[in-house]
Amino acid sequence: MNIASYIEHTNLSPTLTISDIDKIVEEANEFGFLGVCVPPFWVKRAQREIGNRKIILVTVAGFPLGYNMTETKLDEIKRAIDNGANEIDVVWNVTSFKTGLPWTKIELAKCSNLAHNNGALLKVIIETAYLSDPEIEKACKLCADAGSDFVKTSSGFAPSGAKVENVVLMKKNLPDHVGIKASGGVKTVEQALALIEAGATRIGTSSGLTIIGSSKL
Repeated sequence: MNIASYIEHTNLSPTLTISDIDKIVEEANEFGFLGVCVPPFWVKRAQREIGNRKIILVTVAGFPLGYNMTETKLDEIKRAIDNGANEIDVVWNVTSFKTGLPWTKIELAKCSNLAHNNGALLKVIIETAYLSDPEIEKACKLCADAGSDFVKTSSGFAPSGAKVENVVLMKKNLPDHVGIKASGGVKTVEQALALIEAGATRIGTSSGLTIIGSSKL
């Protein structure tokens, strides 16, 4: 298995610099990572460095807590796409979902439509650490119905990240055309392989070099 082809090489550190952005792109190119995930501020720079190379450029919206106003998320998504992003990982509104508001689905549909109308894909970060199993099942169905292309486990800022049992549950409750991105605390090749076996179609990690290095030992 080519694990690198599953990995979105990620750096969302608040202290990263322009040299870090250039480095993450070069590493993605050298080691064959599927894509890179960078903060919105650095999307334009990352796109310039990627150029014509086949590296997917991912960024985030509503990050990391998700309770921004919908209009703010939509503005973030449009600006990111205009700057060159191919895919957007948006944190959904956990507080709206927990309250049972229909706005949760409406917001995701708005985000999905905007992304698709501008040639981009949308991943929805549901933050599984804050959800019960029945809530994860409901969240998956809601995201799929709203037009999401992927459902993502975690932002990396919650108490816990990607877990095999959560990915298994997500796989059972998502249609085949909706992918699963496992992210948050994925640091070893054993974790990555277990998550892929459970149903993950993408791995978001800042430990990509360690993971692929271990896979070749």
